[in-house]
Amino acid sequence: MMTVRTPTTKPDFRIRIDDLSGPEIALLLEEHLADMNATSPPESKHALDLDGLKQSDVTFWTLWATDNEGRGECLAGCSALKRLTAEHGEIKSMRTAAAFRRQGVAQHLLQHLLDQAKDQQLNRLSLETGSMDYFTAARALYSRFGFEVCLPFGDYIEDPNSVFMTRLV
Repeated sequence: MMTVRTPTTKPDFRIRIDDLSGPEIALLLEEHLADMNATSPPESKHALDLDGLKQSDVTFWTLWATDNEGRGECLAGCSALKRLTAEHGEIKSMRTAAAFRRQGVAQHLLQHLLDQAKDQQLNRLSLETGSMDYFTAARALYSRFGFEVCLPFGDYIEDPNSVFMTRLV
């Protein structure tokens, strides 16, 4: 197993488009869905499964960490961008692997999604996240990146268990 972080080493991060075929991503998404099932009632769970993430309107990225000595690569996180319209995209499946929390993975992924949205000429990027305490850190991250609370978008409806956020790209 790779050493993730010691006082003298920090991992290098690489983001790449992923076809969702690897066992590592299947495990990370299973963990993601299990947490969503544990924290959100079924009618308020909007996380996409593997089949949902493989749809043609979704691009999925994984972030891999490599230590400075080149001893290996570990899956550190994932995110997806779902195109809602020609000008509007939705962030889906933001997840940081437990071993990489508080190491900047989510910030790297979110900045990548913003850059991709701009490259794809999207004007707006939106997301749905939970309203429960479990999602406090995620909401704070999105706020730091300029996302603001908004009304439901796309096919969403008002839900006390959801917080909808958006920003211009």
